[in-house]
Amino acid sequence: MGLTDKAKNAAEDAVGKAKEAYGDATGDEQKQAEGKGEQAEAGVKKVGENIKDAAQNLKDTVTGN
Repeated sequence: MGLTDKAKNAAEDAVGKAKEAYGDATGDEQKQAEGKGEQAEAGVKKVGENIKDAAQNLKDTVTGN
């Protein structure tokens, strides 16, 4: 996965953390839930990136690249 995608996912995670913190500070349960959801989505994307990276590393190892 490209560096741009990784940066976007990190930004999405940061926005989610900020929304959750805002929700915690204000008692806004909807913002808390939105923040947690965005963090979870970013986490799933990160797992996908890690799988793609591992597959590429395995391919490179097998082909000698």
